Amino acid sequence: MPRRTIRVALLALLLSALAPSALSVPSAPSALPGLPGPGGAASPPQPADRRTEPAATAPTHPTPTERTTPVPVTDSLQLAGRRVVYSYPGPTPPPELLATIRAGRAAGVIFFKENVPSVPQLQAAVAQLQQAAAEAPPGAPLLLMTDQEGGRIRRLPGAPELSARQIGLAPDPAGEAARAGVGAAGTLSGAGLNVNLAPVLDVYDTPDNFIDHFERSFSQKPEVVAELGSAFLAAQQKLGVAATAKHFPGLGAAAHGQNTDEGVVVLPVPLADLRARGEEPYRAAIAAGVRLVMASWAVYPALDAYHPAGLSRAVVHGELRERLGFRGVTITDALEATALAAFGDAGDRAVAAAEAGMDLVLCSARDIHQGDAAVAALASALDSGRLDTAGFTEAVHRVDALRTSLATP
Repeated sequence: MPRRTIRVALLALLLSALAPSALSVPSAPSALPGLPGPGGAASPPQPADRRTEPAATAPTHPTPTERTTPVPVTDSLQLAGRRVVYSYPGPTPPPELLATIRAGRAAGVIFFKENVPSVPQLQAAVAQLQQAAAEAPPGAPLLLMTDQEGGRIRRLPGAPELSARQIGLAPDPAGEAARAGVGAAGTLSGAGLNVNLAPVLDVYDTPDNFIDHFERSFSQKPEVVAELGSAFLAAQQKLGVAATAKHFPGLGAAAHGQNTDEGVVVLPVPLADLRARGEEPYRAAIAAGVRLVMASWAVYPALDAYHPAGLSRAVVHGELRERLGFRGVTITDALEATALAAFGDAGDRAVAAAEAGMDLVLCSARDIHQGDAAVAALASALDSGRLDTAGFTEAVHRVDALRTSLATP
C-alpha cells in the first residue's frame, strides 16, 4: 500500500476515535537567518490592523475536547484544508474558491471592506459560500469572520461604534463593553458571519503607542482589560458569534511604529511583566469561555528569542495551552505579514505555525492561491511525517467542533 494511503487511513481511524489523542511535541523549527535581535528596526506608522485596513457566565457550547460525529476522510488535502482560512478579492467569491470549499478543503473565509460593497451583497456572497460548504464532505458550516472591534476597526457598517479606548473611559465601562459585544454580534450575524476577530486584549503601556494610537486597547491596567474584554466576548458569544482574543501574549509594549505587517517587531519585555500584564487578560477570557485566541507575530525574547509568538511552541503550547489552560481554537495572525519574511513562503509559514501548535492558518492576502499553498504544504508535511498525526488530528477536531457548534438551527 502506498505510504500516503497508509497515513491517511490511519488519520481516518484516529478521527473516528472518541478518546482524545495525546498531543506530541514536534521539534521546534530551526531559527532562520535574518531575524534581528532586540531593537529590530521599527516600521512606518500604519493603520493599526494587521491586514492593512483601518463576570462572564459559563459557556454553554461544547467543550473543545468533545467530539463531533466524525466523517470518513480519504484525502490528506481535505484534512489540511480544514485548518486553513481563505480570503479573496472583490465582492464575489471566485469559482475556484467555491470548488475548493465543495471539496471540503477550507475551514473558513475572512472578509475585508473590499468584500463588503453593501450588506446585501455580502449576504449573497455568504449564501454562496455556505451552500458550497453544505455540499462538502464534512457538511459543517464555514467559519466566516472579520474584524469588528469597534471604532476605526470595523469591516461592516454598524455596531460597535465605540472604540476600546472610548469604552474604557465611559462612565459604565463594563456595561458599554457588554453592549459593544451585543452590537458586534448583531452586525455580524445579520450579515451571516459567525466569528469576530475581537476583542483586543493588549494592555498598552505608553499613550499613543502602536495599539493605543488607533484606540484598540481598553486600558493601561491589565485588570481593566480583563474585565472589559471578558464582558465584550461573553455578551457576543451568548448571541452565537464566536469571539477571538488577540494578540497573545500581548502587543501593548509595541512602540508607535512597530507594526508586524511591515517588519520584524521584537518586544524585550521581562518575563514577569509579560505574564502579569500581557497574558493576564487571557486568564479571564479563558474563564469566560472565549472560543479562539490569536497569537501575535512579535518576538518575545523572554519566551523565545528566535521565533514570532505564532511560530513558537514555547508560546503557543507552553504559555497558552499549558500555563493558562486554553483548550479552544488557536488562529494565526495574517500569514503574509512582513514580520515572517525570514520564515519562507506561505507553505513554509503554515507548516511552522502548525508545528508551534496553531490550529487555524489565516491566509488573508485576498489571493486564493495563498490558501492553496498553505493547504498543499500542510498535507505534504502530514504525509511525510514532519507533522505528527495525533497532533494534526486534535487540531482538526478542535476546528470541526467549533464549526459544528456555530451551525444555525
